[in-house]
Amino acid sequence: MDLGSHSTLNEHLQKTGIPSGSQDKVSVLDSGPEMAEPKLAVDPVATSNLSAKAPEFYPPGYNQNFNQNFTDSSFEDRCDGYLTLAEYVQDFLNHLTEQPGCFETEIEQFAETLNGWVIADEALQELVELIYQQATSVPNFSYMGARLCNYLSHHLTISPQSGNFRQLLLQRCRTEYENRDEATKGDETTRKQFHAFVLFLAELYLNLEIKGTKGQVTRAEILQEGLRELLNALFSNPVDSNLICAVKLLKLTGSVLEDAWKEKGKNDMEEVIQRIENVVLDANCSRDVKHMLLKLVELRSSNWGRVHGTTPHAEATPENDPNYFMNEPTFYTSDGVPFTAADPDYQEKYQELLEREDLFPYYEENGADLSGPGELYFDEIDDEMDPEIEEAYEKFCLESEHKRKQ
Repeated sequence: MDLGSHSTLNEHLQKTGIPSGSQDKVSVLDSGPEMAEPKLAVDPVATSNLSAKAPEFYPPGYNQNFNQNFTDSSFEDRCDGYLTLAEYVQDFLNHLTEQPGCFETEIEQFAETLNGWVIADEALQELVELIYQQATSVPNFSYMGARLCNYLSHHLTISPQSGNFRQLLLQRCRTEYENRDEATKGDETTRKQFHAFVLFLAELYLNLEIKGTKGQVTRAEILQEGLRELLNALFSNPVDSNLICAVKLLKLTGSVLEDAWKEKGKNDMEEVIQRIENVVLDANCSRDVKHMLLKLVELRSSNWGRVHGTTPHAEATPENDPNYFMNEPTFYTSDGVPFTAADPDYQEKYQELLEREDLFPYYEENGADLSGPGELYFDEIDDEMDPEIEEAYEKFCLESEHKRKQ
């Protein structure tokens, strides 16, 4: 008998009463030209406790609720490979960080996917926390994070009793806001985290749109009040890093804040400028930071660099607002051609570069020079002010003294 043939082997097993499934138990010994009788080792048939009606088995750590409420094949295709909401959201956030120009083309699909996934309070809170952490821990993501928050606040359908997306986001921000006094006096790491929160809140104020009952679009007034108190906290502890954060905040939102305060008949910006003047005259901050503060005062005195007679912010567009692209830096293509956000052919690339552009390229968050850790930028050059700074400082001191005598 030729046992090299699979079919012959099966026939032999059938004749000997051995199930074909037990063929791995067959021990074949070659005794030369004549084949010895096969020695068959047969285990007793075990009785199985398994049942076809048993519940489906899940390995440890597997999310049993994953996809149980989703039947949309397009959703399953988009979430293929993701076991948790956190994985999916974090991957999208990282994608936006690396390619911010994809926001317009991919945000709608992202929101649609979330509407199929975020169906419980816990999931919504997790989503808020993921976006908040990305916006306050990843450099240059605060603007993109604010845009993302604005879009989701208008397009996420879940609205549990604990609050909708925007309400939970503001509650999360309030947690950091209430610790402002302690944060400004904390160590370097604590202050750095707090400054990231401040700038994210500033971006939220500029980008988070609140729709009224009549369809009008306004900003969140609670954020306006919050930014005012954050400025107070920063100036109350005038170390370099706090002052640099305040300058960034005012360069970003100063014109909008002043307009909003003036509409209410408030002179809050005058009070802010007065605090800056006091810091320049009395605080023990570095000369480079004082120079930044002087430049900020100068910017404000020129109406934040705006052209007179502009349209209100809510109606401003590149076509009708001459200030739409004010103070925007100029970039250059690989061929050396200059371009800004006003050039339609380069808007996507411009935005990507703008996200990576630091407002203060010579200073890190702690006020140190980028070229060396812990070394102040001007201290390593010389101990004297350059003529331009000295002239501006003297002029500022004279004006301040004149105001005090009035």
